[in-house]
Amino acid sequence: MTPFALIAQLKAAGIHHGITSVRDDAILIEASVPGERWEIEVFADGHVEIERFRSDGEIQDEAALVDLFARFSDDS
Repeated sequence: MTPFALIAQLKAAGIHHGITSVRDDAILIEASVPGERWEIEVFADGHVEIERFRSDGEIQDEAALVDLFARFSDDS
């Protein structure tokens, strides 16, 4: 599948998406649907890799940011 065909399919389905790149040989299409986020990488050679992130449904408040920054900050 080409990136253009995939983007057209996402648009036709009404799925919110964005396009970026984190690897030199791939385009990353990030798509969001209720309860999930998809990272779809389309590589120069045509193969596709998909990683899905699913929500557990738990909504946290601003206090969770303290823990998140403590765990993932480069200053650790």
